[in-house]
Amino acid sequence: MAIIVLLALLLVLVFGPGLWVRRVLERYSTPADRYAGTGAQLARHLLNKHGLDSVAVERTDEGDHYDPQAKAVRLTDDKFDGKSLTAITVAAHEVGHALQDHEGYAPLRLRTRLVKGTRVVEKVGAAVLLVAPVLAVITRVPQLSLLMFGAGFLTLGSSALIHLVTLPTEFDASFNRALPILDEFKILKKPDRPHARRLLRAAALTYMSASLMSLLNIARWLAILRR
Repeated sequence: MAIIVLLALLLVLVFGPGLWVRRVLERYSTPADRYAGTGAQLARHLLNKHGLDSVAVERTDEGDHYDPQAKAVRLTDDKFDGKSLTAITVAAHEVGHALQDHEGYAPLRLRTRLVKGTRVVEKVGAAVLLVAPVLAVITRVPQLSLLMFGAGFLTLGSSALIHLVTLPTEFDASFNRALPILDEFKILKKPDRPHARRLLRAAALTYMSASLMSLLNIARWLAILRR
């Protein structure tokens, strides 16, 4: 019984944040015409107000994010064209990242360097994971299994590290950047402010759920290795 309870708690811990984030984002996606302008229009307006005319606002199908290399705020279709509270708030959050980049915010710079550095690690790890099982069958060398596990840890570990480092960056973008500028330019309807705070918290916690999933995958690898 104790094991079942622990497993249930683990599942809630790992999957709970992600489910909560999706629920909050969906909840405030209606009404779809809550605001006069779209998320893309708001992002462009806020960037221009802060002298960031050179930062692009682009449509993407890879999740809402700010790309510090391309200097672009990227929004999914529902945020780019949307006029809901979710679209407006998420657009402001991503503009918050652009402001961080412009001001040289140290945690964002660290994350950018880590992403660059770990790309090579992840590619090597993925290649070893792909090749090692085949070589193990052909050569029947048991040490190749250890190599495969090591590659798996490198790949999953680097992903977990990036997600954890991202957390302070996300909270800063939400509460030290996005919310103040929404207040400054009086973007939000008065009843929406507490809901916007909830949305900004959800936007910041997106990477926490991803980090927990990475840690769970590492735990699974460790369990397999102990067998």
